[in-house]
Amino acid sequence: MSGAGLNIVILGRDGQIAWELQRRLPDLGRVTVIGRPEIDLSRPDSLRRAIRELSPDVLVNASAYTAVDQAENEPELALALNATAPQVLAEEARRINALFVTYSSDYVFDGTKAAPYTEEDLGHPLNVYGRSKLAGDQAVQAVGGDNLILRTSWVYGARGKNFLRTISALALQRDEIRVVDDQVGAPTSSYDIAQATAQIVAGLRHRSGRIAALGKRSGIYNMTSQGAVSWCGFATAILDQMRDRGLKQALARIVPIPSKEYPTPAERPRNSRLSNAKLQAEFGIALRDWRQALAATMEMLDLPARDGCSVGPGGR
Repeated sequence: MSGAGLNIVILGRDGQIAWELQRRLPDLGRVTVIGRPEIDLSRPDSLRRAIRELSPDVLVNASAYTAVDQAENEPELALALNATAPQVLAEEARRINALFVTYSSDYVFDGTKAAPYTEEDLGHPLNVYGRSKLAGDQAVQAVGGDNLILRTSWVYGARGKNFLRTISALALQRDEIRVVDDQVGAPTSSYDIAQATAQIVAGLRHRSGRIAALGKRSGIYNMTSQGAVSWCGFATAILDQMRDRGLKQALARIVPIPSKEYPTPAERPRNSRLSNAKLQAEFGIALRDWRQALAATMEMLDLPARDGCSVGPGGR
């Protein structure tokens, strides 16, 4: 691994985190983005072939199966994309002594713990998606090598399909929005996740352009915004931000409801809070409070026009 700049490969092109990584990582070297149609996550041979051709110094897996409810009907596909694919990527990264970075989820836990979850807590997923992500974490750890499994929660951003953009649109379309109020976690912006990832990689880069070995620092790190809120509280904060930005239109009323009044195919954990103490201790990184991140993201969001209800991607 040599040269003035790092050879970085991002797997995933259009996802929320992948899109932000494409704007944060170029400062550290040459970035190549791969995804469909040139590779297929469900076909290990296509992954191995692509990584061997590109031979990166840093391999970032920002692609995954994220349809939580749909996964209940597609367990094999979820496992292939969220467990088998990361394992193959970790194996290829270790073979060439590359740093491998991948992302995990708060859904690996059942949410019954009273305190925030740490990296040492054993996973006990409630749904297929969570089981596939936990299997991926375990597979990457079993491979070994220099790897970082960054576990995050409630990801949102100014573009893509996410809670922020959905609520922003529905607030102008409906008189009332019923939102679950007994699930608590940390809404985490894709911008902050990508920024923190870039900080870690930058801190590991030598002046020569080489990447330092992680050694005992390899493993799982929680990476979420500071603070916590319920989905209902998050929705309320989004509408408050819309008003603060001068939107004069009447907005929907947010109504708190228990999870039992909003049944979904996949059960969700009630407590999704994650402790970020390890990330700060090992890398000196702490993400912003979720309220600060939300305000910053709203500045990049194209709010609906006065005569429309659609929400467009924010510019940067």
